[in-house]
Amino acid sequence: MHCSSPKMVCETKIVADEHEAIAGTKKDSIIVSSSQMWTSSSPSPSALESKVEKRNQVFIREFERSDHEEVRRIFNEGIMERIPNSAFRGLKQQTRTQIIYAFLTVMCYVMTKSFTLTFCAPFILMGARYYYSRKVILYYLDCALHTDMADIEAYYMKPTGSCFWVAVLQGQVVGIVAAQGREDDNTLELRRMSVDSRFRGKGIAKALGRRVIEFAMLNNYSAVVLGTTAVKMAAHKLYESLGFRRVGDTEDYTLPGMTRSPLERLFFQIRYSRYRLQLHEE
Repeated sequence: MHCSSPKMVCETKIVADEHEAIAGTKKDSIIVSSSQMWTSSSPSPSALESKVEKRNQVFIREFERSDHEEVRRIFNEGIMERIPNSAFRGLKQQTRTQIIYAFLTVMCYVMTKSFTLTFCAPFILMGARYYYSRKVILYYLDCALHTDMADIEAYYMKPTGSCFWVAVLQGQVVGIVAAQGREDDNTLELRRMSVDSRFRGKGIAKALGRRVIEFAMLNNYSAVVLGTTAVKMAAHKLYESLGFRRVGDTEDYTLPGMTRSPLERLFFQIRYSRYRLQLHEE
């Protein structure tokens, strides 16, 4: 099975006071606590507060070979969440599809005169959406696990201008993010960002995003870009909070493995949003 490397890209704009957050080269690591991410100064903590803060610190470091199993687990979990999100939450954003499904439900009654079948029609339609969402997204996941996520070192660690980081909390890998340099337009693509569902809401994704932005600045990229099919508004708000600006949307985006058959087009639609964070003029 041939799988082209799928892309997930983000773009953001950075403000002046964030520029000094990290200094150094690609090999540098950083420590980010939840308090450091939101305030630049705070009163001197007590010994107990210092201990609690240290325990809650998120350590962002480069990917190591021993991280591979946990990285794949977190990535797999994040992609699998897209199945119900695309099937059910995504329908809220698709007015045209809602109208089509309503029409099909009415036609079911017109043709069968059966209240039972008409009552079941929406559940059948939702079941079909789940089936096709699962089919397409599992193929996408398989492609990713056989391309860049199969050999992270070759795809991200060895090429100049690219990197892969993990977020570590209390000795456990809890988040991932990749950055891939694009020489054709001197931009850095943010990819594969995902956080373990048990550790969300702690600012980990924001710390990972900032690490990518700072890496882009240190390597003189003109912009950070990304593309996302995320349905949850929280993901889009995260990119905007980092300074990214939405630069376009594509309806009915084609993921790797999609056949675009009539049934697939009817039961699986996905929106692809592009973001950009301009760091300096080219």
